[in-house]
Amino acid sequence: MTELVHRETYDGIATITLDSPANRNALSAQLRRELIDHLDSALGDEAARVVLLTHTGTVFCAGMDLKESRGAAAEDQGVSELPRILETLWTSPKPVLARLTGPARAGGVGLVAACDIAIAADTATFGFSEVRLGVVPAVISVTVLPRLTPRAAQELFLTGETFDAVRAVEVGLLNRAVPREAVDAEVDRYLDMLRLGAPAALAGAKELLRRERPGTMAADFAAMNALSARYFAGAEGQEGIRAFGERRPPSWVVR
Repeated sequence: MTELVHRETYDGIATITLDSPANRNALSAQLRRELIDHLDSALGDEAARVVLLTHTGTVFCAGMDLKESRGAAAEDQGVSELPRILETLWTSPKPVLARLTGPARAGGVGLVAACDIAIAADTATFGFSEVRLGVVPAVISVTVLPRLTPRAAQELFLTGETFDAVRAVEVGLLNRAVPREAVDAEVDRYLDMLRLGAPAALAGAKELLRRERPGTMAADFAAMNALSARYFAGAEGQEGIRAFGERRPPSWVVR
């Protein structure tokens, strides 16, 4: 079986690369398992001072793999790994930086929000497409909502509108949006700064930053995971997933 996530540690940076371009780096069961394994390994690696999450192909991450969700009951939706991934990114004692040169949707936006710093090409786009598929952005809300301004969150969650990297910076999802050719230089600039921090001090600073949500994340993820699975398995969710696969409007769209 071809590996869909790779990890390489060099000069203090553990680079974790999503490498499933054939399905736009969608969060398939295999990719989720491998991402968890590589994150755990990176956090346990004393040579790794910072974690860099990046991708191959033209899309950072398209969200959940909808082919695996079609026809599955709520208890079989297989999304239990996503809360673990997001919580690991969020609570990592090591700084985590996301590098994007392409779009992120739904669960992919959740990954971006869970990282401490996010740098994207100014051509990248984002969107919470869940409601247009008959589901809700439940699980990712745990990491996304602390980043977004309240008005932007309501607008973007309810409309499902695609928005650009400049808007993503304005609403708090990204730290920087730069021209595609400048992304790597900007990422390197941040990595160089992060390497100047003492490891224990960086972990302590991250602990301070998490004080706004003391002890609530695990409970939030459990509740949101159950809510997400219910919508994915529900009539609207299954119709939306079928319509997406068949490249047609779902039944609730009035033409």
